Amino acid sequence: MSLRSYTALLIALLIGSASAFAQDPTPTPSPTPVVKDKQDVEPERLQGIPAINPDYRSDDRSLPDLGRVGVDMTDQQTLTLAEAITKALENNKDIEVTRKNVKIAEFDLKAARGYYEPRFSGQTYYERAKTPVFSFFGGGPDFSLTQSNVVGNAGIQGSFQPTGATYSVTANNGRNTTNNLFTSVNPTYTSSLAFQFTQPIFRGRSFDQPRRNIEVAKRNLSLTDTQFRQRTIEIIATVQRAYWDLTYALRNLQVQRDGVKDAKDQLEHNKRLVREGQLAPIDIVAAETQVANFEQSVYEALNTVGVAENNLKNLISGNRNDSLWGKSLTPIDSVDLDPPLTTLSEAISLAMQNRPELEINQSQKDINELDQRLYKELKKPQIDIVANYTLAGAAGTFNPDVINPIGSGDSTAALNLVIANNNILAQTNPQLTPVSPVPVFQNPPLPDYLNGGYGSSLGNLFANRYPTFRVGVQFNLPLFGDKTSRAQYGRSLVEGERLDTQREQLEQNIQVDVRNALQALRTAEARLRAAAISRENSVKQYESEQRKLDNGQSDIYKVLERQTALTTARSNELRAQTELNKAIADLQRATGNSLKANNVEARLRK
Repeated sequence: MSLRSYTALLIALLIGSASAFAQDPTPTPSPTPVVKDKQDVEPERLQGIPAINPDYRSDDRSLPDLGRVGVDMTDQQTLTLAEAITKALENNKDIEVTRKNVKIAEFDLKAARGYYEPRFSGQTYYERAKTPVFSFFGGGPDFSLTQSNVVGNAGIQGSFQPTGATYSVTANNGRNTTNNLFTSVNPTYTSSLAFQFTQPIFRGRSFDQPRRNIEVAKRNLSLTDTQFRQRTIEIIATVQRAYWDLTYALRNLQVQRDGVKDAKDQLEHNKRLVREGQLAPIDIVAAETQVANFEQSVYEALNTVGVAENNLKNLISGNRNDSLWGKSLTPIDSVDLDPPLTTLSEAISLAMQNRPELEINQSQKDINELDQRLYKELKKPQIDIVANYTLAGAAGTFNPDVINPIGSGDSTAALNLVIANNNILAQTNPQLTPVSPVPVFQNPPLPDYLNGGYGSSLGNLFANRYPTFRVGVQFNLPLFGDKTSRAQYGRSLVEGERLDTQREQLEQNIQVDVRNALQALRTAEARLRAAAISRENSVKQYESEQRKLDNGQSDIYKVLERQTALTTARSNELRAQTELNKAIADLQRATGNSLKANNVEARLRK
């Protein structure tokens, strides 16, 4: 009898003795049992026990379907990391929203600059008005006065950005007709051209609200663009991590499948040793258990693949109806990435140059400085120089037959007749006062330059016959000091101090982020080296233990233990490699170098 057979026999005897002792550790006499029929015993023994089939046995040892829910395993979609990043930048909704914000900021800048574009305004209309008149001197026949006007006005207003001055040029034109008995020029044509210029002396000369709006719009455009870059960096880092997670999940699934294959090979090997008498039949059960355990690991790995794949698809697909959801993604980039060779000081310096958070803080500080400048300007007194120059022109058609209150020609005859009748009545009625007759004067003719139509009116205007010039100073000063402007200025100063403190905190947080990312990178490198050594040694130990088993110097349990350790070591090495790749991505994010490192600068905007 061999040593192995003797050992197996001894173990069987010990197990049998232990079972007997466990069943009756202190034998004592017992009364003679009453023999009962099987029909009487079974209901008592099964009372309170769920009904099961004690003879159930499953002979099906095949693996169920290894497919993933909603995925056609025959429709493979290879994917590189660069392609995944590109799809994410094209389809990610946050990126699209941020891109729209950049365009909105561009339009805001155009709108702010539009303040200094000249504006042309005007109006034209025809008006006819008929009003009642109850006085002879109102000039209206039949107790009514009718006037018609045609008016056309136009003007240009604008501002000068460098000095804050405003200007306006206004042209007014009109044609008036009337049935007034006392109007000797009918119709009349009037025209005027007015220039106005206002220049601030103190408040608003060097800086004002419109110029502040333009500068703020510029900073907001830069700020929005920086926020766009920040969100892009976050998306890139997230895609990188998801890509390497899927890479690990797929390769780990293959590792677990290889473990099942090794376990089945070991099972067949054990069966051969049992047939040769080198192993006990019970050792086959241990090998079968090993196969079942590895099969469980395969399904756990498959579930991990499904989760990782869905996470990546969620980042790169356009919507839930994208055909990509039904495809099986296969990352094809090599997992063997070279870690960047950088020191802590270099990494921190790079982060201080590239991190969008610092650029955002600087843009906010620039806007705050603009606010301080504006509110400081508003504290100054408002004193402006105002200059106006107006040209006027007029013309019309002379009518010598109208009634002249001063009296002229036949037009005064009727009036003198009324006065004569009044004087006769005054002789008998003391309440009436005698009135002297109206002297007779001739209506003087119009000068040639005033006699005419609209052309004559414009000629008089440009001949500068009736100019008006005015220059002066206007001011607007608070009686008790401008508390509002002073309070706004003080608030802007405190806001600037807050932003300075916030920047110090950001710089410190960035330093911590970089240090942690660099430490994680170094740790991942060390873990990868250790995992590779562990995997190499596990292969040697497993092969050695198999040889010992074949020579009768080991047992199946040690072989299975070495087999499990080998599968775990392979999975750990793969995990260490992908964790190193994720650590590289995190360092790129921490230093703000993700865009350059992944060559996506040109794809920031469509």
